[in-house]
Amino acid sequence: MPPATPRRPSIAFLLSHPAHFIAMGFGSGLPRVAPGTVGTLWAWAAFAVMQLWFTPAAIGWIILAALPIGWWACSITARDMGVADPGSIVWDEVIAFWIVLWLVTPAGLFAQAIAFGLFRFFDAAKPGPVAWADALFKQRDAAQVRWWRAGFGIILDDLVAAFCTLLVIALWRAW
Repeated sequence: MPPATPRRPSIAFLLSHPAHFIAMGFGSGLPRVAPGTVGTLWAWAAFAVMQLWFTPAAIGWIILAALPIGWWACSITARDMGVADPGSIVWDEVIAFWIVLWLVTPAGLFAQAIAFGLFRFFDAAKPGPVAWADALFKQRDAAQVRWWRAGFGIILDDLVAAFCTLLVIALWRAW
């Protein structure tokens, strides 16, 4: 049962359940200002570290495993916060940006920065298909929210933002 009033994210909340720790990007979702941007920056740093230790194929498997784990974590955390899509949940940005970086690799720092900017634009501005995906699973009434559906919706719009980012990069490269 979700709390009567939405919970503000805190370090105590972050550490109170493994799902919270994951969904909030290991703490990168805690800032009150631009948590999605901070989460995406954390994803970028984490991807750089993964590249030191894993092959591209292994990173692909990590991303694949992160999707259902993220769905679970986002569902639990949103339910526990009593909000269908809290801004402090950043695992959706993490997974989506990992996909972008994984598919544009090898890419230099400048190309990765362009990918970052494009992804943040699509995620924040939500043009066209991103807005459609965002609205598809939105549930406004927290008392009747189906949390597993909400968790999927949290992730879906960022996957569409990643697709749009990759489409722009592919068109640029083809041009």
